[in-house]
Amino acid sequence: MIGQAIGAHTDATHGMTLSAVSIPYYRHIMPYGLEKFKRYAINVWNVSPDGKSDEEIASEGLTKMEEYMRRLGLVMNASELGVTPDMLEGIADSTLIMTGGYKILNREDVIAIVKESMNQ
Repeated sequence: MIGQAIGAHTDATHGMTLSAVSIPYYRHIMPYGLEKFKRYAINVWNVSPDGKSDEEIASEGLTKMEEYMRRLGLVMNASELGVTPDMLEGIADSTLIMTGGYKILNREDVIAIVKESMNQ
């Protein structure tokens, strides 16, 4: 629940925090749910699978999703929400780790995802 932790530290809205961390989060967990990310890319973003590996297909789908989110004008960078490097530890400590999903995140995963979001 990275978005909620960012909101707690920055007062950013839930939707803004989700748009800022979603692509880095999805890229982080993609290897663990590759088949579903591949299906998503093909069925939602019309990615052609011809001559591509599953990883390439899934990654292209996330790239198309990111492009769409940018066209909508969504916040795509946690720094725009006020996240600074000195907040990373606190955000990681404030993140409720859920036990479902493709990968159970740990503290280091959370820090890596937020850092990536700050660099988008």
